[in-house]
This record gives sequence, C-alpha cells and structure tokens, in this order.
Amino acid sequence: MDFRTDLTLERSEMLPQCSGVENHIRGNGDCTVTEIKITGKEGEDALGKPQGRYITVDVPPFSSDGELLDGRLDALTDEIQGLLPKDGAVLIAGLGNRAITADALGPECADQIFVTRHIGEELAKAIGLSGLRSVASVSPGVLGKTGMEASEIIKGICDELSPSCVVAVDALAARSIERLGTTVQLSDTGISPGSGVGNARREISEKTLGVPVISIGVPTVINAFTLAQNVVGSVIPDADISSAKRFGEFVVASREADLITKRGARLISLALNCALQPTLTPSELLTLT
Repeated sequence: MDFRTDLTLERSEMLPQCSGVENHIRGNGDCTVTEIKITGKEGEDALGKPQGRYITVDVPPFSSDGELLDGRLDALTDEIQGLLPKDGAVLIAGLGNRAITADALGPECADQIFVTRHIGEELAKAIGLSGLRSVASVSPGVLGKTGMEASEIIKGICDELSPSCVVAVDALAARSIERLGTTVQLSDTGISPGSGVGNARREISEKTLGVPVISIGVPTVINAFTLAQNVVGSVIPDADISSAKRFGEFVVASREADLITKRGARLISLALNCALQPTLTPSELLTLT
C-alpha cells in the first residue's frame, strides 16, 4: 500500500490491529498525545516504519492561533524531555530547503535554537547562565544546492563534536488535510527526509550517524493523488485512477503554509530550548533567541 504520509498515526489508522504495535492515548494539558510503539517485525512490516517510539501531539491550528506560552509548549517540552538523553551535548539539525516555504520548517527552527557550545564555563558564570547544556545547531541544506546529502554533512559534524544525540527537525507530509499545521510528530528512530512526498534521501539515524537520532516534524504538505482520494472518497473508480495518478508527483500546500511554518518552527524551537535548558524560563529563552 502506498501510504504517502510521514505520520505513523495515520498509517496505524489505515490498518487493522496487529501484533508488534502498541497504541496509547493520553492527555497532556490542552493537548492530546498518541504514542505508538512498534515492538516487533510484524509491526515494522505493517506500518513500514522501524521499531521505536512515535509520538503525535495534537495542537490547535498554527494558522489561526499564534500563542506559544500555553499548554502546547508544556506538552511538547515534556515529550521532548522524555526522548532526550539526560546529559551530554546535543546537535540540532534543521532539515529542508529554506527557499521553499512549506519545506523551511527545519532551517527556521535551527535559526532559533539557543546555541551554547561556544559559551565557556567562566563566561557562563559571568553572565549568570551557569549550568547550560552544550547545544549546537546546523542547517545542512539540500542536495541540489550543496552537492552533499544532509546525512553526510551531519555525520561529519558528529564525528567532530561527538554529541550525545542529534535532533532532526523537518517538514512532513500528511494524508489528511486536517493534519496540516495541527500535529507535531516525534520519534526516536531518526528520519528519511522527503519520504512522504516520494523523494526519500539518505536516512538520518543512529545506524548512519553512530549516535541516537530524535526526529521532530510538522506536516505542511499533502500529496496531490492522496488529496484526490480524500475528495472523492477512499477509493477512486478504476476509470479515473489512471488520470488521477498523473498528479501523483505533485505536492499541495495550504495557503497558510507560511504561518504553519513560522509558528511551527517557533513552537518546536522554544520547546527544544526549554527541554535542553530547564534552568531558564520560556520568557528568558525568548529574549536569548
């Protein structure tokens, strides 16, 4: 089955229950959190995802609500803290093409990370910021502009910095229009950039980098063929499917894509900053970034 979605929750909703998949729903403040654990080979085969944790946080639409300091920030910060190693340096990698609005989530998030690796202990004490966790940030760009896979660039940085983990932030593709700009997905299994729109690049994971990889993303686009299926129903008649498939390589973004990207990047970056620097308040972190 061609899912054309990066959201594990959507994949799970399209299939009957099977062994090797655990599904838990919980509340976290104003947000609903769904955690799917793939624990066996049958689950991997059914959902097309590697074993690990996949957390979906449902939030109010970014396009209609720009508030940050509310329950969604607390919920996302809690979920990120649950995935991060307890200590050690962290590298944030903002994936995607900043020149394309719907693909700029990662770079815009990376721009707003409170980087601290360059701040020595004595300087931190002098400016009243002692106890900071070491954080670095990078936007590796895309293959067409750099001639290098994002995974190659990040691997080189990891070899130099030896972080305790990498957090990869990227725009995602959804199957349902209602998911655009209303969902944040987190995972501890890494990411294959572009897989949801049929343009998968080299995997960014512990297997390729040698360190754990956490992925965070917001769906900003939907495949045009998938959109057509949503409009006419779950099944397109055989007489129409060949013409509909001609649009399969097109990707559709919402007219609010700029708001979804900007506000999504702001929320994720602030939640990451809060999770990485728990001694600082959100308001303090906003002034520092």
